[in-house]
Amino acid sequence: MKWFLSDEEGATAMEYGLIVAIIAVALVVAVQGETGTRLQKAFNDAASGFDGTT
Repeated sequence: MKWFLSDEEGATAMEYGLIVAIIAVALVVAVQGETGTRLQKAFNDAASGFDGTT
């Protein structure tokens, strides 16, 4: 039992997992914000091209 409690190998793997998860969330937020802005601009540009007549 003492060996199991003093073994830090699992803790290291958990720390790396948390770091990867934080980086992944940061990337998703950054990409989503940039893509959302570009997509909104594209729709606004397309909408402004219509003059409302059919």
